[in-house]
Amino acid sequence: MPAAEELGISPAAVSQHIRKLEQFLGKTVFTRLNNRVMLTDAGQALFDGVGAALQMISDTTEAQMLRRARARLVISCIGSLAENWLLPRLAAHARAQPGFRFDLRVEADPVDFARHDIDLRLAYDPAQYPDHGQASLVQDRVLPLCSPDWLNRHPGAGGMAVVPPEDLLHTSWGADFGSLPGWSAWFEIAGLPGPPPGTGFQSGSSALVLDMARAGLGVALGQRLLAQDDLAAGRLVALSGLSLPLGRPYGLVWPRARGGKRQVMALVQALQGMPLDK
Repeated sequence: MPAAEELGISPAAVSQHIRKLEQFLGKTVFTRLNNRVMLTDAGQALFDGVGAALQMISDTTEAQMLRRARARLVISCIGSLAENWLLPRLAAHARAQPGFRFDLRVEADPVDFARHDIDLRLAYDPAQYPDHGQASLVQDRVLPLCSPDWLNRHPGAGGMAVVPPEDLLHTSWGADFGSLPGWSAWFEIAGLPGPPPGTGFQSGSSALVLDMARAGLGVALGQRLLAQDDLAAGRLVALSGLSLPLGRPYGLVWPRARGGKRQVMALVQALQGMPLDK
């Protein structure tokens, strides 16, 4: 009997549970037809009403058992920071804490902590999670960045006033963001004529724009937080010290119920302590 095998009990025990359920409901739930067990109309109505809830209980229980077996933190991160900033720091924390294991998920805000069993979230504008524990990281800034290779090929471009507009790298932040600066805002603050519309290169990812700058395609209005390791290593150089702030800060967010979890708070403290300039 498949039901007995799945439940790990005898067929007689399954039949007994069915009888008790039918007695409790005052309805016939199953009927036999040609050696087959089928749901009655009342049984189908019961299944339609409770099936999804029972599946959710089953899925949640399985997820909790897997988490207990893996003993790893589920970390969620906004895409722009996952590879260039967060991953190296998670690796450093893992080296310092040999038992530390994590499941890293890259996803946009907002996230459902309960549904996806998230322990810690690195978010842009953590204020959108008012019912959760929070810790600040930094309000990032953007500034003109290019590769040494590009600068060597454009020896006269030591200042932004002579950078060809077609060599500007633009980040298209998308419809969800209205507080992120672009080249037009930077040139206005610098007191320089802005670039003509439609010139240069464009990408929907701020991290990919920095990749384009490292590849020598041009000058990016890049995030300092993402570029700090490249600046320290000389893979990128700043053409100007003039920078603009992003509209919102980055921060760490976690369910309040996880605030007492030693591994979560240890990682929060480690990420807050990671130097922003190296």
